[in-house]
Amino acid sequence: MVSPFDAALTRDADGWRRVAATFNRVGESLQRVGMRFAYHNHDAEFKPLPGGEIPYDILLASTDPRFVKFEMDLYWITKGGHDPLAYFAKWPGRFPFVHVKDMAGNGGMTNVGQGHIDWTKIFAKRREAGIEHYLVENDDTKSPIEDIRVSYAYMSRLGL
Repeated sequence: MVSPFDAALTRDADGWRRVAATFNRVGESLQRVGMRFAYHNHDAEFKPLPGGEIPYDILLASTDPRFVKFEMDLYWITKGGHDPLAYFAKWPGRFPFVHVKDMAGNGGMTNVGQGHIDWTKIFAKRREAGIEHYLVENDDTKSPIEDIRVSYAYMSRLGL
C-alpha cells in the first residue's frame, strides 16, 4: 500500500510527527464546528522506520485524543503484523471506528467470519478500544450483496 502522504513526510519519524501536528490542527478546527477527525490506517503505517519507530505509534503518541480519533482497519493492522488488542490496551478509547474485514489464508480479504482473524477476542475488547461504529468492508468482493449478508450474519451471531 502506498502512503497517502508526501513521501518526504513519511520517510522518517520527524516527518510523521509533522503529520501528527497537522492532524491536531485539523482535528481541533473540525471540533469547533461539531465534527470529528479520524485517521484510517493501512499496513504501511506498521513498517518500521529507520531507527525502528512505527509510524502508527508515532501518530497515536503525537496526537491529542480530544481532536484526533483513529479508525483502525483490523485487516490492515493484522496484515502489517501487529495485534489490534495490544493497541486497544495501550491506547484505550482511541478507536471509535473500526473497519471490519477478514483475512483469508493467502493473506487476501474475505468475508467476516470466513478468515482467520479472531473476532471474538477483538470484539470482547470493544469497550476498552472505545469502538462506537463497525464498518464492514471487503475490498475484493465477488458479490457485494451476498458478501455483506455473510458478514452481517456472522456479526449478528456475535451479538453485534
